[in-house]
Amino acid sequence: MDFGITLKLDMPPPRTVALTRQAEAAGFSYGWVFDSHVLWQDPYPLLSLMAAGTERMRLGTCVTNPAVRDLTVTASSLATLNRISGGRMDLGIGRGDSSRRVLGKQPTTLAELEQAALKIRALATGREVEHEGQPVRLPWACQEACGPACAERCVPEPTMPIWIAGYGPKALQLTGRIADGVILQFADPELIRWCLSFVHEGARSAGRDPAAIKVMAAAPVWVADDLAIARDRVRWFPALVSNHVVDLLARYDPAELPPALTQYVSARAGYDYRKHAEVGSSNAAFVSDEVVDRFCIVGPPEEHRRRLAELAAVGVDQFNVYLMSGEEETCLEVYGSAIVPAFA
Repeated sequence: MDFGITLKLDMPPPRTVALTRQAEAAGFSYGWVFDSHVLWQDPYPLLSLMAAGTERMRLGTCVTNPAVRDLTVTASSLATLNRISGGRMDLGIGRGDSSRRVLGKQPTTLAELEQAALKIRALATGREVEHEGQPVRLPWACQEACGPACAERCVPEPTMPIWIAGYGPKALQLTGRIADGVILQFADPELIRWCLSFVHEGARSAGRDPAAIKVMAAAPVWVADDLAIARDRVRWFPALVSNHVVDLLARYDPAELPPALTQYVSARAGYDYRKHAEVGSSNAAFVSDEVVDRFCIVGPPEEHRRRLAELAAVGVDQFNVYLMSGEEETCLEVYGSAIVPAFA
């Protein structure tokens, strides 16, 4: 199993870089950042610093969406970062949650997500696409992908993995059809198993090997013997996920969705995006300990190892620690010494 970190960009840039370096030294192989430009700092300048400060770690957005920037801008940013990092960029993308809703806007459609994901990767690796009726190509990106001898009209193979975040059957089937990886925001093995049934269905419908699609489980953690403290540090996370669950319930018959995913939001009174992913926020008041224990990983190191082994058993290839619950340096130190080596 690979390990990654995700940072929300609300800290001074030097600390963002220092945490990324510490994570790489601790054996983490992926570094991700939230993309919510109103709530937090813009990800792309900070990804540049993270790329310059690391040697091996793959980097990317977890996640961007098709609406906050023109897709040609996103493609150009990622292609530039590919040059800075030596080809270490991944595209994490979804329909959009906090970056859209904080502006009073709705997430994009799945059709827009599919079109944007494929066009961004094509452009970022030097291929031509038609965008808004106009042929567009970044020839300098092609030169980087293929080398100095790149012909004017060559068509390089895709070199930038696409990871799609989703919860509903249609989004997960889309992921199986076109993506290299799926982002699942919880650490519940049974919910991951349910999600993967749709990812694999989508892959088979497109003639793809389901086993070739990487699986990321993303969630916050807290290493401690005191479960009361640990749960309170990560309770914000199921509240964050509840936004996606409420969206699902508006689109699907509840009978089509697992109760383990949907029932807990019945106690939710509302959500303040100004307190998004905030420890101790009133957003999380409705989240029970049982839900925290399923969606997150808390407890002593041996409990983390046990839970991660369960995730690996259902097909998780990467566990992505949402490193934003406090004491981030300590978390990386403990994971690097007591947990990551067990899964090397």
